[in-house]
Amino acid sequence: MIGKLSGKIDSQCDDYVIIDVNGVGYLVYASGTTLAKLVEGRFYKLFIETHVREEHIHLYGFLTLEEKNFFNLLQSVNGIGTKMALSILSNLTPTDIKIAINNDDKNIFKAISGVGDKLTERIMLELKGKIAKIFSSSAIIKDSSNISSVEINEVIKALVNLGFTRFEAQNTVQGIITQNTKISIDELIKTALKNRNSSF
Repeated sequence: MIGKLSGKIDSQCDDYVIIDVNGVGYLVYASGTTLAKLVEGRFYKLFIETHVREEHIHLYGFLTLEEKNFFNLLQSVNGIGTKMALSILSNLTPTDIKIAINNDDKNIFKAISGVGDKLTERIMLELKGKIAKIFSSSAIIKDSSNISSVEINEVIKALVNLGFTRFEAQNTVQGIITQNTKISIDELIKTALKNRNSSF
């Protein structure tokens, strides 16, 4: 599975780019927002979401982890696939989506082609709790740290993958950052693992 590509933009089309990585060209689909920021001939790092199907392997690229996270989050809504998720992200930033859902602003989604009343209702209903759960804890921690909310959420996810419960990971991260607000991401993970091992 490909998680990241660093290379030069070789060519660009309406919904994808070809990124040259050491002489190998990868076709990467992206949102209109991301495509608008990419310039042919320049080097970029793209975070990649790989979709493997029987008939194809598709790569989806993002300039930020937050956009990648929202690409996956949107697809958790019944009726939203990769194309619709990219369409939404071509019109709205992750921040726009968070604010709209928190404020119950349905009109912002209805303005997007292909998003009708029923899908808008599902987006509001199915994502409201998920967004609150994912971002509220990291936003609280962010207030006392120089690490971004998205990075904190990635650390929490990494710790969960390493055996922590989500509640345990959140509390551990918050405790460490409270003691050292300038800690790096790598040190944050190492300290969390060290503290957990010493408690057994």
